Amino acid sequence: MPPSPFDTAMKVASTAANHSLLWFAVGAVLAARRGAGRKAAARGVLAIAAASATANGVLKPLLPRRRPAAAELPAYQTIRNPPTSSSFPSGHAASAAAFMTAVAMESPKLGLAVGPLAASVAYSRVHVGVHWASDVVAGAALGSGIALATHRWWPMRRTDEALARPLDAVPELPDGKGLVLVSNQRSGDPNYDPAADLEKALSAAVVLRAGVEDDIDDQLEAAVAERDGWVRAIGVAGGDGSVAAAATVAGRWGLPLVVVPTGTLNHFARDVGVYDMQEAVDATGAGEAVAVDLGVVDVHPGRGGDPESGDVVRQRYFLNTASLGSYPDLVRLRERWQGRWGKWPAFAAALVVVLRRAEPVRIKVDGRWLSVWLLFIGNGPYHPRGMVPAWRPSLDSGLLDVRWLRADIRFSRLRAVVALVLGALGHSRVYHQREVGELDIELAVPGMLATDGEVVEKAGRFTFRVAEQRVPVYRRHEANWSGRDRPFLG
Repeated sequence: MPPSPFDTAMKVASTAANHSLLWFAVGAVLAARRGAGRKAAARGVLAIAAASATANGVLKPLLPRRRPAAAELPAYQTIRNPPTSSSFPSGHAASAAAFMTAVAMESPKLGLAVGPLAASVAYSRVHVGVHWASDVVAGAALGSGIALATHRWWPMRRTDEALARPLDAVPELPDGKGLVLVSNQRSGDPNYDPAADLEKALSAAVVLRAGVEDDIDDQLEAAVAERDGWVRAIGVAGGDGSVAAAATVAGRWGLPLVVVPTGTLNHFARDVGVYDMQEAVDATGAGEAVAVDLGVVDVHPGRGGDPESGDVVRQRYFLNTASLGSYPDLVRLRERWQGRWGKWPAFAAALVVVLRRAEPVRIKVDGRWLSVWLLFIGNGPYHPRGMVPAWRPSLDSGLLDVRWLRADIRFSRLRAVVALVLGALGHSRVYHQREVGELDIELAVPGMLATDGEVVEKAGRFTFRVAEQRVPVYRRHEANWSGRDRPFLG
């Protein structure tokens, strides 16, 4: 072929992808904004690491193959310092295909944008004479296969919204009339006060500000009692902890709940399908809501819930999760790291760190004493089963998702980490999971209970269950999916 600018483009593409530097640069651009781009970048980097290690560290030494005679090509077509390692398979093609496939798994649109660049890098290795076409085909197949395999360890969630039953029997709140809403100034961005925007968007609502020393439960209780008869709904602007406090009051008064996500992570709001203030305003104005389960913990007084203590059983509520043992520490580490690494890699790293530091907790389940590292109770079954709990496909199942890691098995921590790395945690003797309507846990030594990631109570016995009455939470109906007549996208 006669010389052309295409030769220069192919040499630049081939060289730029050395050591995957090109893909790391593209990943940095994708990760600049939160959302699908950041998830795509994290999955892409993970896929590159596995594909490169497999192609260059395993297959090339096992399958030696002589490279094409690049010296016979014209100088304008070849690159300087061509590689001398085995030709099969192409590591550049493996990394390019791995990154493109991983990005497309998280965002098909971004995958289409990255695809031409990945194809150019793969073809360039043949054009500059350092690989046979079969090397590139094999490398691309390897990279795509490894990227697809990441789904086993890091499942994808096609939509943030969970399945929930739509409700029509909730009041319309034009301009927020009948709504008492508390804005937690401690949640989310410390430089942003959402109360002013809430007062503007919901001009007829009563907007309260929760300061550092204020208790959200007490503020809402006092406000509802003071305006008895006028209040038709309770609202909260904050993170998961704030929402759980407001949901407790809503359940106690039998009122629907309005959620405005202004916290750091807003897991519950994403599950419900409320992503910003405007969606909450639209839902309240339209009078549309879904039914959501509320988890309940009966905290028994005394050691092991000794009825002779004379104390009254206290109740705690949770929207997402409750836990005993080291799980709260695990959640805190995961949330600190997941913005940079993604949820699953951050969880895996946090699990290793927490298990290394953890102390076993002795609990009694079904009349049998066990030693566990941590106990997880989800308000509803979480997905995936047999792995790291990542999300809920349903908000109104009426069931608890119970998981624990046993500490009374030889090398239990090492076995748990190895099983997690191999994607086989659900088949390990260390891991146990069940779905129940109620669970009673007794501790040999009183321990700390955490709900929705916050340590809230210390006792010797806890009874976990789902509240009989579901809490209506405002959400627009067009975002709902019915499991009877529409496909579920969770």
